[in-house]
Amino acid sequence: MNGERKALSLRITGRVQGVGYRAWLAGQAGAAGLDGWVRNRRDGSVEALLSGPAEAVDRVVAACRRGPGVALVDRIQVTEAEPPDHPGFAQWPTL
Repeated sequence: MNGERKALSLRITGRVQGVGYRAWLAGQAGAAGLDGWVRNRRDGSVEALLSGPAEAVDRVVAACRRGPGVALVDRIQVTEAEPPDHPGFAQWPTL
């Protein structure tokens, strides 16, 4: 592994609220050793910041395209971001 790290901001749209998406994503990111956060947005989307080893970030982003069981992901907007100020992965309140 080359040690490359990256941070990405995600905006996930579709049927992604009320289906356990936040908790699922927190589990995926935690298992991958990523830092960041996830929260619902009032517009019905889910927003997340994923930061860590590039390969792990890419793997979790790919999983986000499928999501958990009954979720239906229409689109993921991905942009580069700054790493979070805190270690670990958290579920934040709706914004």
